[in-house]
Amino acid sequence: MSHEHVSNTKRIWFVFGLLSAVTTVEVFLGIIKPEFLHMNYFLGMNLLNWIFYSLTIYKAYYIVWAFMHMEGEKSTLRSAVVAPVIFLVLYLLFILLTEGHYIFGVFKNSTIKWNF
Repeated sequence: MSHEHVSNTKRIWFVFGLLSAVTTVEVFLGIIKPEFLHMNYFLGMNLLNWIFYSLTIYKAYYIVWAFMHMEGEKSTLRSAVVAPVIFLVLYLLFILLTEGHYIFGVFKNSTIKWNF
């Protein structure tokens, strides 16, 4: 039984280009910090940070999709791998935002001083 060798060079360059473009957008937004994104808030965090989180999660998902070869797997395996990670990341984000908001309120509205 003979197997044909398939070159993935085109796919690798596409993934490299896509991830590079997303990273370039992140760096560009981080350098210029557009005022309308930086000063508008949604769910306790400015829109620029939401964009950073979204793009980072997209890159992480795409890395798993491309380099761990998840696109060729059955949908049940993909769901079993990706769904818990998405849930845990969203849960961590919720905890960080909730606790951060609480601690900010404690320091802002009490006699405890910012000593760090």
